[in-house]
Amino acid sequence: MLADIPNFSPQELREMLAALLLSQKETALMFKETEQRFKETDAKFQETDAKFQETDAQFKKTDKRIKEAFDLFTNQWGRLIESLVEGDLIKLLKSYNIKVEETYLRAKGSRGGEDFEFDIVAENTDEVVLTEVKTTLRPDEVVKFVQKMEKAKLFLPKYEHYRVYGAVAYLQEHSQAAKMAERAGLFVIKATGNSASIANAAGFRPKPWGDTKSDNS
Repeated sequence: MLADIPNFSPQELREMLAALLLSQKETALMFKETEQRFKETDAKFQETDAKFQETDAQFKKTDKRIKEAFDLFTNQWGRLIESLVEGDLIKLLKSYNIKVEETYLRAKGSRGGEDFEFDIVAENTDEVVLTEVKTTLRPDEVVKFVQKMEKAKLFLPKYEHYRVYGAVAYLQEHSQAAKMAERAGLFVIKATGNSASIANAAGFRPKPWGDTKSDNS
């Protein structure tokens, strides 16, 4: 077997070693160049990612400003509707023999660990109508207001011995929310350009909330 091993001269061995070292240097240089390209590519990816994050932050900032502007517009619209409805409430309730002597806006507080707010309160000496005002009335808001009305005398104990009624007022509605409110025994008040009107069907009888016996029973 030893006879099969080529017999290289010292010169040949030196040349082979020099070629091997040169090949190793070239390979190392190629690895360094490849590594550098990877670093440059990674830097470009990081730069692109930073630009995406900056763009996303700008979109979020713009979206926040749009939402704030929309909320401000909605709140101002709501305040205008409140004033409109409050101005007509005495006349509207008079047709149901509820003689309102005083109205005021936003009765709010916290009782029983719950916060509450009623947009408009219309009262006399033994009756009170609590009104929820919405720019757009939706079914889920009717449900929430009904739940609030069920606790009205807990939230406003000054009306414990009053006959308490509820009303919803709105500019527009979704999914027949007004009919849903009427079925729950609430006054339904539709606001228009410069006035408000009762939208309940003829013969409607409002529900007294918190009474042991309802007029609707």
